[in-house]
Amino acid sequence: MLKVDDLEKYFEEAQSNEFAFQGKCHDCKCDVTVDVDMDKNGMVTIAGGAVYGPDMGIGGEKKIFLKCDRCFEKDPILRNYQPCEVFSRVVGYLRPVAMWNKGKQAEFGVRKNFDPSKEIA
Repeated sequence: MLKVDDLEKYFEEAQSNEFAFQGKCHDCKCDVTVDVDMDKNGMVTIAGGAVYGPDMGIGGEKKIFLKCDRCFEKDPILRNYQPCEVFSRVVGYLRPVAMWNKGKQAEFGVRKNFDPSKEIA
């Protein structure tokens, strides 16, 4: 589930007391919209499903997982999820990208892979 700190960041980014996550349900793959609202007293209401994450993906990108209400009622635990640990070379040796500092992760996110089948212009 989302942590309070992560929710606060989303409210700041939205510059509003409400926002929504849209995507596919992790279990049944149906379209899902999860609405998040904060009232005057700071109470947060989440409707339309559940939000899991964020998980740090490649290059420091944050990955959010959603579940629709029906799938959440069947099983509230996020299953069949295994983060992929990506290793790459940094400063001369292989390390997991998730353990790099933010600057190196950002550089990794904009790297272009070499394709030997393409001609060089």
